[in-house]
Order: sequence, then C-alpha cells, then structure tokens
Amino acid sequence: MQKRNRVPQTQPLEERLAEHAARLREEAKALPPGKVRDAVLRRAEQAQSGAEMRDWLRMPLTTRA
Repeated sequence: MQKRNRVPQTQPLEERLAEHAARLREEAKALPPGKVRDAVLRRAEQAQSGAEMRDWLRMPLTTRA
C-alpha cells in the first residue's frame, strides 16, 4: 500500500478559494472575449461561491436568510 503525501495547509479553505478566484479573474483580464475567457470567469465565480458557502454554512440557523 502506498503512503499518501500529505501537505499541511497553512491557510483556511475559504482564503485559498478567494485567492484562486482573484487569480482567475486576473487571468481572464488578459484573455480576449470568447469562450475561454467565459470559462475562466465561470471557474472564478465557482471558487468565490465556494468560499462564501463555507462561511454561510458556519452561520447559526437563525441568521441565515
């Protein structure tokens, strides 16, 4: 059985997702309008949504709208 290489994360998941979204948005700025740029922006939106969803899930049920 192979041993897994585990890398300890130094940043919380939501921070990593937010940074990934920012990098993707910067990458999209350099691309011409079209399908590729739209796909990169969609991935950025998904990463940002993931970061926000984790925060939303941590909220108490009484404060969720």
